[in-house]
Formats: sequence, structure tokens, C-alpha cells
Amino acid sequence: MFGPVELFSRVADRLTVTSLGPAAGPVASSQGAAVVADAAWADAGRPDIVLVPGGMGTRGLVSDDAFLAWLRDWAAGAALVTSVCTGSGVLSAAGLLDGYRATSNKRAFAWASGQGTGVEWVAEARWVHDRDRWTSSGVAAGTDMAFALLADLFGEAVAQEAADGIELEVQRDPAHDRFAALNGLV
Repeated sequence: MFGPVELFSRVADRLTVTSLGPAAGPVASSQGAAVVADAAWADAGRPDIVLVPGGMGTRGLVSDDAFLAWLRDWAAGAALVTSVCTGSGVLSAAGLLDGYRATSNKRAFAWASGQGTGVEWVAEARWVHDRDRWTSSGVAAGTDMAFALLADLFGEAVAQEAADGIELEVQRDPAHDRFAALNGLV
């Protein structure tokens, strides 16, 4: 979530980021740094955009029926539902990618694509944009997807200004994915 959140923070006059967790307060990340959840899942307001991050925490969420039911309900009215890395596995397990094309992290692709049903998984893609769903591969690909999302929402100039502010050289081609071959997916 860190790459997209950094880009989104550059357009704070247009987007407000709210982090959620099982409870408000610190949430451990697999990187070792705690992330502070602004609110608990149960207390979350209705979103315009949903971003489900990836990481090792996704493994338990795909079998948490109460969480998946909450996510389905909470995300139902969102204009956009997005994910980074293995967050797409969570979206799939919740049924939120049924009938959509999607991708995920290549080293965890078999796991992510094994969650849920009805998803057309795209192995060779940095990110996939299918109507109101955006899914990305790994962390850097998630940042590139966030750039494309900003460009789609607010125009290329706004997205480029955000990228320039963090000195990001964006990969603009969603099909440019050397990691699919590197991980034996194509």
C-alpha cells in the first residue's frame, strides 16, 4: 500500500486516504514497521475507492468468512475496487473479481489465482484495468498502477506532477511484465 499511498498523498486536495484494520491503531506489517489504522473495519465509512494491499496478512483473510462478508458489503457501493500484490486474492475470495480480468504478484500468483472463482487471471501483466477494477502485481507495479489510476481520474498532468514530486520513473505499459517469465508463468 505504501507506493500508492505516497502518490495519493500528492493529490490530497482530491483524495483522502483512510487506513483500516481490525481495530484502530497500530497494525504490524510484514516489513516490520507498524501501520496505524485510522479506523476499525466495523467503523469504516462508505468508500469511493477501495485499495486492498497485499502481503502475508492476506493469507489468513481469504478464509475469514466474517471479514470477506464485511468486505463484500463495504466495497459494494465503491466506484473503484483496487488491489496491490496478493490483495487481489482477497478480492477474489470475497467474490469482488468475479467476471473480471485481474493479476497479482508473480511469486504468489498460483496462490492468489486459486482464491475464489470466476476470475480471468492474467499472468503477464504489470497491472490490469477492467472497468471499475484495478489489480496490480508486486509493490512497484502497484505504484505504477496508482499513477495510471490518478491519470484516469484526474488527467495525465496531475498524475505526472505527483510522480515528479516523489521522483518516480513510471512504467506506463501495463503489459510490460518481465516477472511473469522470470517466475515461469509464460
